[in-house]
Amino acid sequence: MDGIRDQMAGTRYPDSSVTPLTAMELRDALLAVNGPDVPFVVSQAHFADKADLVAEWQVWEPAYGSGSSPKHVERKFKVRMRFVPSIREVQSIDEQWTVTWAGNPGIWAESREYSRGQVIEVSWRGSYERGPDGRRHKVETFRYDTRAMKDPLRDTVVGAGWTWRGVMRMSKW
Repeated sequence: MDGIRDQMAGTRYPDSSVTPLTAMELRDALLAVNGPDVPFVVSQAHFADKADLVAEWQVWEPAYGSGSSPKHVERKFKVRMRFVPSIREVQSIDEQWTVTWAGNPGIWAESREYSRGQVIEVSWRGSYERGPDGRRHKVETFRYDTRAMKDPLRDTVVGAGWTWRGVMRMSKW
């Protein structure tokens, strides 16, 4: 049963040949994921987060619709990470807030959504245009994929010799 649960939660185990880093070295490695080329920020968690580190990504999708009330979608995605040094495991839980704003500029919230657990979401905007070869090609104008944030975090943890375990709720400390 644990195998299916681990697969659904996105749990990954390190290669047995990897020498595990200490909790502080892992923390520093995760904070080093920050940079000008990544769309998210990894930082020290607040007490209310019940975690050690938090990665956050906020994005506005391009407006769609026409007329006097185009729609804007605002997304906030957060991964809370808690270290369990005794078993060299990082427990992670995702949270996502989505708000659709109407009007130009967005004045009122038309809808709100909240997700918690292990979130995988992809949002894409674009069109198909005929290329010089006469064939249709996809032209992407916007892409939001939660895996673009989770994959580097998970790869850093597993590469450091720790287990990445997706959880549905954070238990008490």
